[in-house]
Amino acid sequence: MNKTIKLSLLLILAALLPWGANAQCKIMNNSFKGGESITYDLYFNYGIVNAKAGAGSLKTEMVNYKGNSAYNLRMLLNTTGLTGSFYTVNDTLVSYIDMDLRPLLFTKNAFEGKDYSKEVQSFSYSNEGIKVRTSRIFNEKKRFDETITTSDCTYDYLSVLALIRNLDYSDMKPGDHKEIQFLSGREIVNMAVNYNGTSKIKANDGKTYNTIQISMTIYDKAFKNQKEAISASLTDDANRIPVVINTHLKIGAIRAVLKSVSGLRN
Repeated sequence: MNKTIKLSLLLILAALLPWGANAQCKIMNNSFKGGESITYDLYFNYGIVNAKAGAGSLKTEMVNYKGNSAYNLRMLLNTTGLTGSFYTVNDTLVSYIDMDLRPLLFTKNAFEGKDYSKEVQSFSYSNEGIKVRTSRIFNEKKRFDETITTSDCTYDYLSVLALIRNLDYSDMKPGDHKEIQFLSGREIVNMAVNYNGTSKIKANDGKTYNTIQISMTIYDKAFKNQKEAISASLTDDANRIPVVINTHLKIGAIRAVLKSVSGLRN
């Protein structure tokens, strides 16, 4: 369940053109800035159970990464109440991305149930392509540590969120879609982002937002419904704030609803 929550909240998830060259991975950021802070209420639905699942947050800061300016994205996920009683999640995801929104370093420290895992993905760029060193430790045992090379733009769980917020939806019609790829563990996973029109959504901050409706087709066995593994509502403005994210799990579904937001760029 937790893997899917991360994909979604973060989601909140993702879309881009299928770029093939390193230089084409550079994207101009028009949607967020350092100092932005977003919090979410999480809800879990399974059969007759519809309960508060916990809380999530996403913060963005400007930092110095190896001598260059970069964005630091930090996501926290915690289950409480009924959901936390049968499955505890206490996760911290951190991603460093450069000013062109390319991923540099991703780490995930996850306490899930009785298990602990740590993942690290380190990205490097050259004329020969993109190299990603990816590793995972699970309950103090090394599961893998290898380097993947690709010619296509590839993203981690959080850097993909920065991209989806900067995608131009203005010329898209319901049924249109775009594709990206990101790294899940040591596997490159493909995702299609589908445009589903617009609607008004009321969030937990008491405000009603005009939103863009998107859904994500994720080709990963962690999702039961691969046609629409995740759906999300992004504000129909320059900020593209994820207001609601619905994620279909193998067991039940998770709904993330915006609770508060501050430090917006626009």
